[in-house]
Amino acid sequence: MPLYQNLINFRRNKITRGIFKSFKAVMPAMSATEKDAIEAGTVWWDAELFSGRPDWQRFKAIPKPKLTAEEQAFVDTHVPAACALVDDWQVTTQDLDLTDETWDYIKKNKFLGMIIPKEYGGLGFSAFAHSEVIARLSTRCSALAVSVMVPNSLGPGELLVHYGTQEQKDYYLPRLADGREIPAFALTSPWAGSDAAAIPDSGIVCRGEWQGEEVIGIKVTWDKRYITLAPICTILGLAFRLYDPDGLLGNMKDMGITCALIPHDHPGVEIGRRHFPLNSAFMNGPTKGNDVFIPLDFIIGGPEQAGKGWRMLMECLAAGRSISLPSSHVGVDQLCIRSVGAYARVRKQFNLSIGRFEGIEEVFSDMAATAYANNAVRHMTSGAVDLGEKPAILSAIAKYHVTEQTRKLANDAMDIIGGKGICLGPSNFLGRGYQQMPVGITVEGANILTRSLIIFGQGAIRCHPYVLKEMQATQEPDAEKALHDFDAALWGHIGHVFKNTGRSLLSSLIGSRWIAVKADVDPSTKPYYQQMTRLSSNFALMADVCMAVYGGSLKKREKISARLGDILSHLYIASASLKYYEDQGRQADERDLLEKVVKDHLHQAEEALFGIYANLPNRFMAGALRLSSNLWGRVFAQASDRLDRKICEPLMQPSTLRDRLTQVCYLPSDENEPVAALEKALVLSIKAEKIEAKIREDEKNGFFKNHAMANVRDIAHLAYQLNRISQEEYALLQESNRLRDIVIHVDNFPTDLSDPRAFLDVQH
Repeated sequence: MPLYQNLINFRRNKITRGIFKSFKAVMPAMSATEKDAIEAGTVWWDAELFSGRPDWQRFKAIPKPKLTAEEQAFVDTHVPAACALVDDWQVTTQDLDLTDETWDYIKKNKFLGMIIPKEYGGLGFSAFAHSEVIARLSTRCSALAVSVMVPNSLGPGELLVHYGTQEQKDYYLPRLADGREIPAFALTSPWAGSDAAAIPDSGIVCRGEWQGEEVIGIKVTWDKRYITLAPICTILGLAFRLYDPDGLLGNMKDMGITCALIPHDHPGVEIGRRHFPLNSAFMNGPTKGNDVFIPLDFIIGGPEQAGKGWRMLMECLAAGRSISLPSSHVGVDQLCIRSVGAYARVRKQFNLSIGRFEGIEEVFSDMAATAYANNAVRHMTSGAVDLGEKPAILSAIAKYHVTEQTRKLANDAMDIIGGKGICLGPSNFLGRGYQQMPVGITVEGANILTRSLIIFGQGAIRCHPYVLKEMQATQEPDAEKALHDFDAALWGHIGHVFKNTGRSLLSSLIGSRWIAVKADVDPSTKPYYQQMTRLSSNFALMADVCMAVYGGSLKKREKISARLGDILSHLYIASASLKYYEDQGRQADERDLLEKVVKDHLHQAEEALFGIYANLPNRFMAGALRLSSNLWGRVFAQASDRLDRKICEPLMQPSTLRDRLTQVCYLPSDENEPVAALEKALVLSIKAEKIEAKIREDEKNGFFKNHAMANVRDIAHLAYQLNRISQEEYALLQESNRLRDIVIHVDNFPTDLSDPRAFLDVQH
């Protein structure tokens, strides 16, 4: 033991000390804002994927997210009741807001207080329950979903729960829970969009008059835009940079980002106008204020939390971003799968359901795989929040990839339904959702920025087992402790690199079947776990090489950073899909979908890896890495075409797989509703197929030759007149055709649409 310790001391003093000195010299200074952003939130399964050797036993032991009996009852009763109150066409063309009846219902039943603890009058729901509610509302109306989503996401409610003073909690939380207060949170400004830390909105600590007395307070000036619910809010959460030039609160002049709550009717607050984001009817607009004096008690958490707003926002964003946008987009996914699958069976061309064309199959099976993967990510990420995690990296992955994949899914859905999709009207079940896709792409961190800067840029530091420790050692004021910490991190890092190099090289030579999977998983899926371990080792090695080659400039090499983030993301999506499959009880009818999802995401991860090989500036290093990880070339192929029909067929008919894959869909019963008409038309269309086949056979054999009525619309009537089908069969065909006409028709309006009321004059 003394010899070992002597060797450690020798290494530390003779080798590490010099490296540490050089590392500190090149390490850029880290601002408090950067430090908060990096350290905010937690790492979880993402760290395992970054390790090069994921612990699959730990993975299998992650609890399945579940609803309580109370949450399930809310989802089964209040959510469909709220959906039934909303007519999306009326909302988006006439009211441009929810009706008073709808607002009253969601307030009375505390939709706006799902995240507020029960002791303050809220529902105290889990993150998973919150996610389930938002996903279901999103299948009905975006204005409904967003109006419920925002008060339960990053904003006054969540900030007060975590950071508010007891007095603030006691006053505001019960009022937020029952809707007496409508919150908005103002962060984004015209001069700082995605770079929120650079907001120019400022507050100056000064003396002023409040309630007839002179007190120390803040004069705040702000100019914000894109603020959801701002036009109707009663309490405005505001982020600004706080300055104390006269030292009234201490010695720090620039105190940093601060969050405050300001009543909407406070003197100087300007709200009331609105933006109109792509015909979305949810309330969203600007807010301004100039030298608005507020007391220090308006700061969330009181004066003690002055300057700590950025850390608050980063930690709360991780939780909110895990739920809001992934859930709302999963709702869109599932609505598309259910409605387009029915439409593809009901709609016929060349006497064949369009869903049976291989071109449609290819696209629709991709849509189904996307819906499955996105829902799996939603389950796993919201479940992490319920386990106490604040998953900063995984929430960014969920936000970027779910919204991007849903955008493609919506594009594909529109391609399949064709002219039905491009004509807006009350019978169009996809148009508004498609139209509003860019909103989700833009908010909570623009997608391009999220992919190219955040996922790997933040993940490389947080998820790597040693990098953050090395960086923190440079900030340690105690020189000996700093050297000790850096030494442990450095040599652990070196060992980490060698282990991943060895695993990558061995897998490159003989494949991944040698890799042990010490977890009770479906034996048929074991190769996927082995392949993901291989890719995890490849990724960990590549990440270390890129950090070594580029150093601090890696964050400017956005294309390389984005590809590294893609590898991590696709590994997460594939693993989340496997977890979902296990949690659902290894359903046999999901097996083909799972195969397509996992194979496609492993293929995309490998393509990102090859993209880095092709673009590393050091070509010798690029070649060595490729040989050590992919000696025999590409390994992971996309899923086979043979899966397409097996995936699509059960989704174009009533089936348990269809019901599970679209379980968040709100299904109205009135056939005047387009989704209800589709459901009824699907059932009858399937029943009518054998009769239609019999008529086609008669047509082929010449029974209807020389009859003027032998056209696609009237041939059923002719077959009945000639006694080729029974009265019951004819009645079934008539009803099937009637519903098919409802499903495929598009709406038309008066020529002059300058008056919005013209959109209510609908004909088919």
